[in-house]
Amino acid sequence: MANVTLAGVRKNFGATEVIRGVDLAIQDGEFVVFVGPSGCGKSTLLRLIAGLEDLTAGDVVIGDRNVSGEAPADRGIAMVFQSYALYPHMTVRQNMGFGLKLAKTDKAEVDRRVNLAAEVLTITDLLDRKPKQLSGGQRQRVAIGRAIVREPQVFLFDEPLSNLDAALRVRMRYEFARLHGELKTTMIYVTHDQVEAMTLADRIVVLSAGRIEQVGAPMDLYEHPDNLFVAGFIGSPRMNFLAAEVVEASAGGAVVRTAAGETLTVAADAARAKAGDPVTLGVRPEHLTLTGDDNALTARADFVETLGHATYAYLAHDAAADGVTCQLPGDVRPKAGEALTVHVPRAQAHLFDADGQAFKRLDARA
Repeated sequence: MANVTLAGVRKNFGATEVIRGVDLAIQDGEFVVFVGPSGCGKSTLLRLIAGLEDLTAGDVVIGDRNVSGEAPADRGIAMVFQSYALYPHMTVRQNMGFGLKLAKTDKAEVDRRVNLAAEVLTITDLLDRKPKQLSGGQRQRVAIGRAIVREPQVFLFDEPLSNLDAALRVRMRYEFARLHGELKTTMIYVTHDQVEAMTLADRIVVLSAGRIEQVGAPMDLYEHPDNLFVAGFIGSPRMNFLAAEVVEASAGGAVVRTAAGETLTVAADAARAKAGDPVTLGVRPEHLTLTGDDNALTARADFVETLGHATYAYLAHDAAADGVTCQLPGDVRPKAGEALTVHVPRAQAHLFDADGQAFKRLDARA
């Protein structure tokens, strides 16, 4: 079994607390992705699991073993970094088998593992090449192959696709998903790219300032974020936020008035709110439409992007400090400077209290 359990994990660098009491249980065979902005502690947390950093407090348990005091080589893990770190003078075969050779593994067993990993990664025809003869994507596969041959209990990936161009990242996301499907091994993957997280993860761990903000399946985080931070981080383009106050509130829904004076209804359990409370209204760009004249905002298009498959209208609105982004069908092309009335679906709107905590959304129709 390769469950990974973190209990009260903390990490200080001098007087700076970087990881602030993380508790997390990862199940055997899960693909879990750590996401968050730069400096949130996701790579540090991965390094603590790997044993590349010492814990300040807490425990790391892999399977049924507390490995908190064990060396990285004894933890049953394999880590793939952002840089490929391949030996330039060795062939792909030699690079993949080098760690096993150092461990004095039988040559026949080394060959078996290398050939099997190469087959899984579809790089069998590259085994006799040197790294300089490979593309970026091929080098990344070799780095992953070097990890696979160790037959670890847990794979750790630290932003493995960040050095690749956009098109290759898309392709490699598919390769990672296929690899997990074939190996069925526990994988923990760090990225700042929430699109990668949404694509790959069984569960996403959203981190901010060394703490876990929310853990859940990708669509759970997308549809039911716990707070403003998660709502703004998960989803691309990011969720729109508008300042508002409560007009009416009950367990069956809420009526709010934006700072621009528009009155909107939201399908959220707002029983803990009262009239006059400040709130934030959230709505994703892809949920706004130009159809329907009720539950609507009126705003001016400052800038319009036409991308073929979609049109993005960036609207100026008095209640939204960062403006309102509206994703429209590609054949809908408003002009810059045009006033638009955009419909806010009640069931797809989000509501947050003054502390940024979400009101539970109701299963209702717009």
